[in-house]
Amino acid sequence: MQHRNTVEFVVYGNYALFSDPITRIGGEKFSYQIPTYQALKGVLESVYWKPTLIWYIDEARVMKRIQTQSKGMRPIKYTSPENDLAYYTYLKDVCYQVRAHFEWNEHRPELAHDRNEHKHHNIAKRMIERGGRRDIFLGTRECQGYVEPCVFGEGKGFYDGCGKLNFGVMVHGFDYPDETGKDEMSVRLWKSARLENGYIRFPAPNDDSPVILTRFIKPMKAKVFEDEAGFSGLNEPEFRALLGESGDEA
Repeated sequence: MQHRNTVEFVVYGNYALFSDPITRIGGEKFSYQIPTYQALKGVLESVYWKPTLIWYIDEARVMKRIQTQSKGMRPIKYTSPENDLAYYTYLKDVCYQVRAHFEWNEHRPELAHDRNEHKHHNIAKRMIERGGRRDIFLGTRECQGYVEPCVFGEGKGFYDGCGKLNFGVMVHGFDYPDETGKDEMSVRLWKSARLENGYIRFPAPNDDSPVILTRFIKPMKAKVFEDEAGFSGLNEPEFRALLGESGDEA
């Protein structure tokens, strides 16, 4: 389903690390074979975001072959300032087409005056054309990503016509109090993650899908924003200069 405020882009990079949390217990990291919903949402939030809205990832398309590369690392030990030895297994040479849309954050009534769909949609598209407002990372800080506009579904993907590939249980994303209205943080698990002819069709985090499991993590309070306090957002002079706007509609 395509929404009125849909955006489409391609994100790519030399490496990606969408860590399976099970592999991190011993200090090492091993990437999922496909990106998580939360990782792609984070990419889009780095491109453009305000607390007025929530991004929803509708689907993604894997354009290149899934391949991995392990690197020897020397992370800091948890119990001392000494270095440890570990292997991190990254995805190598990745490229994904992404389709997403935004909805208003109804748990931010103090920002209701900023709910201008046309404005936010057009700014988001311009930020995609410029490669994003902030640095793009593919799962983790050391995996630099790059964003460009695209037409979702165009071009040849490596897994076109390959049928279904199942990946079992994956982390889907996190529920934060400012998006749910609850004073808690929880994690969502996707019970039947799969790739179908190269496409990943994500269940929405708010549709009570039977393939989504939710687990409580810890109590948490949402940050409070005021009209001109807590963030400057679109009123930043540097951002206005980038857009070539005067700043009278933020």
